[in-house]
Amino acid sequence: MELAPDNHPARLAFREWHASNPNPSPRELAESGYVVPHWPEPYGLGAGPLEQLIIDEEMERAGVKRPQNQIAIGWAGPTIMHAGTEEQKQRYMMPLLAGEEIWCQMFSEPGSGSDLASLSTRAERDGDIYRINGQKIWTSGAHNSKFGILIARTDPDAPKHKGISYFICPTDLPGIELRPIIDMTTAYSFNEVFFDNVELPAENLVGEENDGWRLAKVTLANERVSLSTGGVLWGMGPKTEDLLDVILANGGEADPVMRQRIADMHIEGQILDLIRQRTLMARLSGKQPGPEASIRKILADEHGQKVMSIAKDLAGAKGMLEDSVPAEAEGIAGNTRSAQGDAMWHWGYLFSQALTIGGGTGDVQRNIVAEKVLGLPKEPNVERGMTWRETRHA
Repeated sequence: MELAPDNHPARLAFREWHASNPNPSPRELAESGYVVPHWPEPYGLGAGPLEQLIIDEEMERAGVKRPQNQIAIGWAGPTIMHAGTEEQKQRYMMPLLAGEEIWCQMFSEPGSGSDLASLSTRAERDGDIYRINGQKIWTSGAHNSKFGILIARTDPDAPKHKGISYFICPTDLPGIELRPIIDMTTAYSFNEVFFDNVELPAENLVGEENDGWRLAKVTLANERVSLSTGGVLWGMGPKTEDLLDVILANGGEADPVMRQRIADMHIEGQILDLIRQRTLMARLSGKQPGPEASIRKILADEHGQKVMSIAKDLAGAKGMLEDSVPAEAEGIAGNTRSAQGDAMWHWGYLFSQALTIGGGTGDVQRNIVAEKVLGLPKEPNVERGMTWRETRHA
């Protein structure tokens, strides 16, 4: 069922463009504005929520796929557009939108995870450069990235949120060392990043010095809207319905306890979809999402773990093997196997353990809901009024 009539201007505009660009290159797609239609011109089309959904429908129908460059498009691009110089916009925006230059995020540190503002990587001004020293961790995709968005401390005598700056950091600068972190799925996706007197040009500072914490939280006011639910692994992998299809294709489930787990999984999946639709309808009505957006992440992360756990248990003893996956599951959603060739159910079960950790742990998310949604009192802040340097000795 389409959201708008066949002659809607957004449909006609895309079809006209696609007729003259039947096989668009990533750069042509970026320059057209269809990679990020919700962004303002010249990078997007200034499209509202309904227009975005229509464009998604038309692109799927035409078989046109956007470049994959999540950190660049989701974080770096909006920040550069918001606070970058004209030279920075000219240099970085189109290559990142076209997926020509991959970006990573250099935020987390060994001692600064949930409390990111306590980070200790230093950026000291020395003429026309900043000298960077410190360490980052869990840097996804750094080994495949040309640039990283780096936040580092430029004023240790300011409160911890006030002395941080935001930089564009080439990953091939002398003094940068990447060390791989192999996760339990056997994939090399994370890195430790060490900075040893790295000389970063001052022109790579984004916005004002010491304003990096605010910029680290910048997103476009007109955020991306999508109909897609994606998979249960942060939008990847199989969906809840895919596992149900496998179960039905194998004749259903006889064990009453397992049947109840499957029923609970299905009900939870439906609830999550209703929450998503509620958020979507709010955006289409011009409203900002309510508390359901915060609550959905908590539910969705735990739901993904349940789905993959049930898949493993259904496989029985064979579930202990890497290549265990029902024959009927091969080709499900075109995404049954990971890039490393492991069976998706096995890989997904191992990967799902990270769902309640990455992007803010489930415990941190519950604290946010408690304070921001329920209005419960915050925990005492023993560092209030201290500079970052003072907190190191408190």
